[in-house]
Amino acid sequence: MRIGNREYDLAGKTYIMGILNITPDSFYEGNRCDAAERALAKAEKMISEGADIIDVGGMSTKPGHSIISGDEEIRRVVPVVREIRKRFAVPLSIDTYRSEVAEKALDAGADMVNDIWGGLHPDGRMADIIAKYNVPCCLMHNDESDVSSVEEVLAGLKRSIRYACSRGVDISKIIIDPGIGFAKDARTNLRVIKELDRFADMKLPVLLGASRKSLIGYALNLPVEERLEGTLAVTAYALQKTHIAFFRVHDVKENARVIKMIAEIVNA
Repeated sequence: MRIGNREYDLAGKTYIMGILNITPDSFYEGNRCDAAERALAKAEKMISEGADIIDVGGMSTKPGHSIISGDEEIRRVVPVVREIRKRFAVPLSIDTYRSEVAEKALDAGADMVNDIWGGLHPDGRMADIIAKYNVPCCLMHNDESDVSSVEEVLAGLKRSIRYACSRGVDISKIIIDPGIGFAKDARTNLRVIKELDRFADMKLPVLLGASRKSLIGYALNLPVEERLEGTLAVTAYALQKTHIAFFRVHDVKENARVIKMIAEIVNA
């Protein structure tokens, strides 16, 4: 799959998506950036540590988050996308469920859309924007109410894929995300990770975003600041369970090292 200026072997290799939150209230304080210069410095650091793509988001989606206006989200992300594009060659993803934000970010130089509503947000235009710009997208599972089984997650992703394709999105440009931490309790999140091989059966690249999330806090009884080891355990387990195309993470260096070490063992 080509994303921006780079070709990704999503069937054979695993890549790191670095999280760049242009928000004052991201659930993990270590990744909060509320000014363009700090965001650029964070992006540069992630690139140096091995990030293969940067995911830029302007609104926190943690439980109980404050909903900002679309105009405010655009104000936060577009200047950062534009400046990263000027300074670095790394491909950029825009993390938003609002079609107007996605369109402005794509115009500013973003290469991909990462949609936590899987194209099914009520505004109904995200799939049209993705098709119009003919860019790759990540469709994440989400729901208006909690689900309690892996089967429901798979069914929800299939709905997203069908809808996107019906609006003209090229299926070869779709990545799927089981949506850890969204519309699921901690036990269901753990079952999703345990059964990740079922998502690979959908024959589309899989992105996993479990970095420092509440299921790790639930399992280890630790605050978000102390969930790095739990995140790395998820990364290691997922790599043994199935092929993951992208890990979306806060801690690029540490996750990149786990991925490289496991690859060295597997290929020995």
